[in-house]
Amino acid sequence: MPTLSIIIGSTRPGRAGLPIATWFAERARSHGGFDVAVADLAKIDLPMMDEPKHPRLGEYAHQHTKDWSAQVAAADAFVFVTPEYNYGYTAPLKNAIDYLHAEWKHKPVGFVSYGGVAAGTRAVQQLKQVVTTLSMLPLFEAVSIPFHPQFIEDGVVQANDVMQDAATAMLDELVRVEAVARELRG
Repeated sequence: MPTLSIIIGSTRPGRAGLPIATWFAERARSHGGFDVAVADLAKIDLPMMDEPKHPRLGEYAHQHTKDWSAQVAAADAFVFVTPEYNYGYTAPLKNAIDYLHAEWKHKPVGFVSYGGVAAGTRAVQQLKQVVTTLSMLPLFEAVSIPFHPQFIEDGVVQANDVMQDAATAMLDELVRVEAVARELRG
């Protein structure tokens, strides 16, 4: 079974990304299309890019980069859980993406975004520009959660039908695209 890595893009204390990612991971496990792993950038704690050589060379000097490389290389598909900060995505997520190069290639990526009225969609639009440069395959289907605090009660997401249906549509598409992309990865 292919592996889906859910990457939590927010590292801020009290972040909504953790309960949202927890909900989505449970939803992905019940979907049954993937083995599911969660990568929490707050726990991984990558320093700001500290590798002396360009990531496309794959010649990593630091153990934290080698560990991150192995984790990303082992995944067949990704979901980035991202807030929107000032019309964009988070610096820790950009840093985590930029640490690597070939490990991302020809892998599909979906997005679970959250925020205010725009539901994190402006952050996702910026992320799509970045991931296509790495030859990732961003999906159209997404989970976009507007005014997200209304869906979190005692640290647990209370997803509505729209969120559940969007998650199913995105997971279904991730399964289809991953199967085709696997041939590209050879």
